[in-house]
Amino acid sequence: LRELVSRLHQRGVQVFLVSGGFQSIVEHVALQLNIPTANVFANRLKFYFNGEYAGFDETQPTAESGGKGRVITHLKEQFHFKKVVMIGDGATDMEACPPGDCFIGFGGNVVRKQVKEKAKWYITHFDELLKELEE
Repeated sequence: LRELVSRLHQRGVQVFLVSGGFQSIVEHVALQLNIPTANVFANRLKFYFNGEYAGFDETQPTAESGGKGRVITHLKEQFHFKKVVMIGDGATDMEACPPGDCFIGFGGNVVRKQVKEKAKWYITHFDELLKELEE
């Protein structure tokens, strides 16, 4: 994944992480991949002043159904992207196309039957995408 993101950056492609996970974890992954934290869209945890867990920020688009699609719509409007490609392992990733223009199913961590069956392009290793970039 690190090499794929690096190659995309070399080509001038912006990479975003759109996740139903928690911002603090996803931002850590983004830093490891040299993705700016401004390009991370995920759920934020809330805490009381005494440090106790208070829930999560329901105002984040990824906090509700269809949120990943709303993030993609926002990115297309903000940056005027002609094409947005989603890579993901879950149904919510697949549901974000449209407004995304292409969905690549990923089964390298876990194979979800619905995603594998419905994705027009399904991969189990990022080397497959690296090969496509070389052509």
